[in-house]
Amino acid sequence: MLSCGEASGDLYAGALARELLALDPAIAIAGLAGPRFAAAGGVLVEDYRGVNASGLIEPFARLPRLVAAKHRMIEAARAHVPDALVLIDFSGFNLRLAPAFKRLGVPIVYYISPQIWAWRPKRLATIARLVDRVLVIFPFEEAIYREAGVPVEFVGHPLVDLAAQPAPRAEFLRALGLDASAPTVAILPGSRKGEVARILPDLAASAERIRAAVPAAQFVVARAAHLDDALFDVVSARRLDRMAIVEDRADAVLAAADVALTASGTATVQCALHDTPMVIVYRVSPLSYRLLRRLVKVDAIGMVNLIAGERIVPELVQDAFTPEAVAREAVSMLTDSARAAGVREGLARVRSRLGGPGASRRAAEAILRVAHSRTAV
Repeated sequence: MLSCGEASGDLYAGALARELLALDPAIAIAGLAGPRFAAAGGVLVEDYRGVNASGLIEPFARLPRLVAAKHRMIEAARAHVPDALVLIDFSGFNLRLAPAFKRLGVPIVYYISPQIWAWRPKRLATIARLVDRVLVIFPFEEAIYREAGVPVEFVGHPLVDLAAQPAPRAEFLRALGLDASAPTVAILPGSRKGEVARILPDLAASAERIRAAVPAAQFVVARAAHLDDALFDVVSARRLDRMAIVEDRADAVLAAADVALTASGTATVQCALHDTPMVIVYRVSPLSYRLLRRLVKVDAIGMVNLIAGERIVPELVQDAFTPEAVAREAVSMLTDSARAAGVREGLARVRSRLGGPGASRRAAEAILRVAHSRTAV
């Protein structure tokens, strides 16, 4: 069984399911995930899109659905005890789900482990108690778990394989009615309804300011497939020409862009893989932000900055995230070739630390070793 609760987790779950089935076609995989997992051959016990939310306070509105999803997962496990449970990120839910599986004698593998190095480090003790093996995607994470006595393996980042090789920039942009030679700005507002509602309006407003400074600039918005049309009305309301919305093709959008305006998250790693300079933004509810400021133990939130160990791209969070600030940073990267080159040098260092191709296959092999250890008993 498998449990994930976000679009990025579903992406990794789909890749993992394909590799598991390639290694052993007789495997049955089910769990809390989404359409990519289902398309790869997994059976959905529950769809994550009905339970996920961003922030610290916002998930409480989904609490009844989260509890129901947890119960359905446990009932499914009791009806047919799995040989392993794979947890993918989503720690607030997954670390509450795991004890019931532990009581059933099910080995537990945590893949895409919680960012204990960034916030809530006490989760490490919980993971040590519940989890049989942790599979980490960043090399610096391995020592953290090993020093805590948790069996751990660095498998690399699955996006190295999953970042699609899109059509050439000129072909992609011309198909959208855009100019292949014009400065192109990608806008990635996130994959959750709440974060898009909080982030996209100011990114759309920043596009106007970028256009004022760089008249030739054009814009492509990368939209997650499952989001409501109404969330993107704010883009059309700006009535900017040379602005397109593209659904479920983030890699193509990033590969064609000179700079990206992106919500913090997996998309920042996608930017690095496509060598695209970026401005990272984020905003949560004011109460969530006040709580997070007390809990977060790192100076950066952007994954590329965390991997690099330095601030290679700007981050604009909460009150610092304004259309004016976003435009200022984006225009700088579009017009200052030396700065853009410096950012790309930093992104190259990030890519070098993500591990080589084959992360999903290595994760699948490690999971099968754990599962087979149970069946051998």
